[in-house]
Order: sequence, then structure tokens, then C-alpha cells
Amino acid sequence: MDRKVSEYIAQTKWTQELTFLRSLLLDLDLEETVKWSAPAYTYKGKNVLGMAAFKNYFGIWFHQGVFLQDEAKVLMNAQEGKTKAMRQWRFSSIDEIDPALVKSYALEAMKNVELGKELKPKRASKPLIIPEKLAAAFSNDEELEHKFSSLSLTKKREFAEHIATAKREATQNARLEKIIPMIKEGIGLNDKYRNC
Repeated sequence: MDRKVSEYIAQTKWTQELTFLRSLLLDLDLEETVKWSAPAYTYKGKNVLGMAAFKNYFGIWFHQGVFLQDEAKVLMNAQEGKTKAMRQWRFSSIDEIDPALVKSYALEAMKNVELGKELKPKRASKPLIIPEKLAAAFSNDEELEHKFSSLSLTKKREFAEHIATAKREATQNARLEKIIPMIKEGIGLNDKYRNC
């Protein structure tokens, strides 16, 4: 039993309910931890499910719930159109918790881990938009344009957004002056914050 999970449960208004759910999950071969500031349960190193308390309900969510058969029709997509794999099971009282059903869903989720069923998120790639000030600097300095084109997409985005987010022209000009030497040296805007 993870101490942080006990602390999480103790500070909610759903203490009795979450303690009961926790007891059911700890009967299984799941490892308990805290992730994203809430109780989480893993199996063979994979996130299987989590448990959380909200104002009007408490519940469990299955990270790869899209693969569960859900014969009892208890799962929902909490963010339709946004959440692809995760499914949530909400409760509003301890009486709604069917221990055998909760365990059967958790066991099915664990079996899916063994089968390698996993829906990985697709990263949406937005186009790189070069602000006018930066484009004008390229037309006046071939070396700058060449060095910029050799940077990673992440670094290019950082520089472009740094200029584009400045509201005043004076700020845009000051930022442009600052980044030109960095681009020519191949130094990213946020390199000092990255672990190299």
C-alpha cells in the first residue's frame, strides 16, 4: 500500500468509497502508485487504471479502456472526440460498486496488457509558420536562412513563436536581434533548460 494513496483518499469526501475500491484493486496483481496526483495502478510496467475523487462523483478510469468489452455498459468516454483510449467508470455512492464486476474489468484490462493491446496517441503536427519579421531577416541574410533550415523542427518553432508572440514591433525587433546570433550558432532558444 502506497502512503501517498492513503493521503489522497483521506483528503477526499469519498474516503469510504475509495477505500473500498482500493481494497478490490489491491486483491489483484497490480502495483499501486500515484501518477498525475491521483492513485494509479500498473501491471507489468504499464498503466492499467486509476482512481479519483471529484466533486459530484468518484470513479476509476482505464487507460486502454477502449479495448474492454464493457458488457455491463458502465464505461464512458469523459472527453468525447478528444480521448481515444481512456474510458471512465463513475460512481455516486458505495452501493453502486459491484466488487465482482470491478475486478472482472480490471482483470480484463490486465489481460489486454499481456496481449499488447495499446492505442498510442497520435501527435498532431501543426505547420511551422514563419513570422514576417523573421522571413524578412532571411531575405537579407542567406547564412541565417541556411542555419535556420538546419535546426530541428522544435527549435524552429520556438524561434518562430518567440517572434510571433511579441505584440509590439519594438519587442519583435528586440527579440529578432537576440535570436539571430543564436540561430547562427545552432543554439536553440530553450537549450539552457534542456537536459543535454
